[in-house]
Amino acid sequence: MSRIKEFNLPDLGEGLTEGEILAWLVKVGDVIELNQPIVEVETAKAAVEIPAKWAGQVQAIFHPEGTTVEVGTPIIAIDTDPGAGPIEASTTGAPAADLPAPSAASLAAVEVAPAEGAVEPGLIGGPAPGGRTAVLVGYGPRTTAAKRRPRKGGAPVPAQAAAPVAPAIPVAPAAPVAPVSTAPANGHGRAGGPVLAKPPVRKLAKDLGVDLSTLTGSGPLGSITRDDVQRAASGTPAAAEPLTVAAPATAAASFGADREQRIPVKGVRKLTAENMSRSAFTAPHVTEFLTVDVTRAMKALDRLRGRREWRDVRVSPLLLVAKAVLLAVRRHPMVNSTWAGDEIVVKDYVNLGIAAATERGLIVPNIKDAGRLSLRELADAMTDLVQTAKAGKTSPADMSGGTLTITNVGVFGVDTGTPILPPGESAILAFGAVREMPWVHKGKVRPRQVTTLGLSFDHRIIDGELGSKFLRDIGDFLADPEAALLAWT
Repeated sequence: MSRIKEFNLPDLGEGLTEGEILAWLVKVGDVIELNQPIVEVETAKAAVEIPAKWAGQVQAIFHPEGTTVEVGTPIIAIDTDPGAGPIEASTTGAPAADLPAPSAASLAAVEVAPAEGAVEPGLIGGPAPGGRTAVLVGYGPRTTAAKRRPRKGGAPVPAQAAAPVAPAIPVAPAAPVAPVSTAPANGHGRAGGPVLAKPPVRKLAKDLGVDLSTLTGSGPLGSITRDDVQRAASGTPAAAEPLTVAAPATAAASFGADREQRIPVKGVRKLTAENMSRSAFTAPHVTEFLTVDVTRAMKALDRLRGRREWRDVRVSPLLLVAKAVLLAVRRHPMVNSTWAGDEIVVKDYVNLGIAAATERGLIVPNIKDAGRLSLRELADAMTDLVQTAKAGKTSPADMSGGTLTITNVGVFGVDTGTPILPPGESAILAFGAVREMPWVHKGKVRPRQVTTLGLSFDHRIIDGELGSKFLRDIGDFLADPEAALLAWT
């Protein structure tokens, strides 16, 4: 029976074509269990923890952190029966680059995982060591078919193999991948390739004004750690080698490539760009604006916070905006619909999307059937949604099926915007900052709490009259919530 098996990067059933290895959760020589998370991969949807398909011992890791790998490419080799003794003398637990070339007999013991790297049914979501559950966290499925890049032919090399495989060996075709040593190749943290650093470390370096390309990594595989960045920012040289002092800038202006930053477009940003471009050039957008005196709404929120049963509940102006949208949809159901080519699909349920800015980019999870929820249930659902999004644990189910969206641009201190429709939706509301402004109230100019709303809608479905009435109803509710509830419910 085959012992060493190569695990290919799976497409996770979401039509992915590639993923970036963010972090290895195991190292060469580790003994792992079935369903134990072994690697964290960033896809076009979100960060994903991939569980082990087999129990055994890690023999080789083929790609370091920071590498983008195509779906179906081997990423790790696992000895599924380490207790049976070494396959080759002095190979167990050694770094991949130091392992000797295998013999023909050992090659025959290698079995490659299925060509598509699909995870077997029942493994994902199963029990994992330490009480964890191996789950896949990411975005909902794409609405367009993914295009796979053609994979190169040839037989795969198992673990550290460099010799060709004999035709008689039954190995599935795959692109040969050289294993990666667990030690830095040049002794300086990098092998002349891209800088290895996790996204939080890159963000810290950006915030502190540290150029990662000038640092020596002290982490695994020469990756740069938070300590490396903080040491560079404080001016303390690393113990391994002194910090290089940059030459004084010349007086002459320079406009060369050395003063430009090139950021790869991938992951969440790439998917967002594709969705926004598709929406902007397929759905004819119209945006209307409305400025509203929300002083009464803000006072109503203060009274709500003071009630005993609401003291532990997060109450924000966005809660009243969401309630206003849900009530306005009941009065104008056509707003909650989808253009389907030769027909318009009007939905009796509202999956209310709340745009959230995270470290990974803009995401839009949604609250399922939000119209059936009470105000308290809606508040709890919105709190859970935001906290889950910020933690990077939004599930694919929460990202799919949205019917109408709110984007709270006011948290950034701006008045409003002209939002772009999420694909498949017909309306999106921008909620601006609430400011104290002079306002004519009861015939006198007085300071009042004022906000501006911006509604973008698909003009194929929603004409000017319907869009204006829908926006006006939202404004009426925010101007006087108590009166609107009495009149509409």
